[in-house]
Amino acid sequence: MVVAIGHPTMAAAASPSPSALTIDQSQREKRIRSSRLCKSVPPQKIPMVYSPSYNIAFLGLEKLHPFDSSKWGRIRDILVKRGTLNPNNVVEPVEATEEDLLVVHSKSYLQSLKWSFNVASIIEVPPVALLPNFIVQRKVLYPFRKQVGGTVLATNLAMERGWAINLGGGFHHCSATRGGGFCVFADISLCIQFAFCQLSISRAMIIDLDAHQGNGHARDFANDERVYILDMYNCEIYPLDIEAKRWIKQRVELLCGTTTEQYLQRLEQELKIAQVAFEPQLLIYNAGTDILAGDPLGQMLISPEGVKQRDEIVFQFAQQQKIPIVMLTSGVWYSDETSS
Repeated sequence: MVVAIGHPTMAAAASPSPSALTIDQSQREKRIRSSRLCKSVPPQKIPMVYSPSYNIAFLGLEKLHPFDSSKWGRIRDILVKRGTLNPNNVVEPVEATEEDLLVVHSKSYLQSLKWSFNVASIIEVPPVALLPNFIVQRKVLYPFRKQVGGTVLATNLAMERGWAINLGGGFHHCSATRGGGFCVFADISLCIQFAFCQLSISRAMIIDLDAHQGNGHARDFANDERVYILDMYNCEIYPLDIEAKRWIKQRVELLCGTTTEQYLQRLEQELKIAQVAFEPQLLIYNAGTDILAGDPLGQMLISPEGVKQRDEIVFQFAQQQKIPIVMLTSGVWYSDETSS
């Protein structure tokens, strides 16, 4: 199969999305200023954020979904084993509180997570519905809240040092009012709102290269001219969100079976278009590796070397324009081959 033919679709002006961010701005700014997510980081620490609490493992329930919920620890262990990463130099985030999450999310949505059935639906693991909610909060939602804290902290570090990586986050299916696809909290939307308030910027770009359409942040920033979204995804798989497509500024739809050569060629073309279309002060890079050949969900044919080249292309894009970049791992396919 080949890349879908046609120029990326620019979102047309339309009425606001039902999930667009409508929280009172003064209340949002008050919450951001009182937040403790953007803590001071010693200069000897590298701008890489991770916590062992990211990993979700409880009674084997995490194995009921193809998404590897312990992947974040595996990534960290691989980097340490290779000698690429000194674990003592990694930055550990704090957990996002309810007040932090209310910067983006509605109270009704956060309240809905107190029902285990709703959480089970979002993470697509039905047996979780049978668990007492206090267990779900501790074993499932707490890791997600830590990763949200990691995304906000990594964004702050990127603005200070030019780049940062959160070995987690990238929950691009979640919007302010709705979760789904193993995405409980809208960390991308939240970190951009923090950046607008705290970091004196007014233009952010999201480059979403996860295999799946990033429908959550697309809904959150509907008609928000401060945010430019380039989303390159397999249009034949989940979530097939037709409405959310309207809010993606630069939509690049690929097909199942897209090869490495086709993918990289198209990416370079699209980045040239994005460079002319928008001048961001911050770049959020959602770097899902579920585009890899063999991923049971992404259904594309990108080689491990192709994924490395993809990441290099995006970082070079940011470096050449002197744009601070924060990388989120998003959907990750782990195997012995990809860890080599």
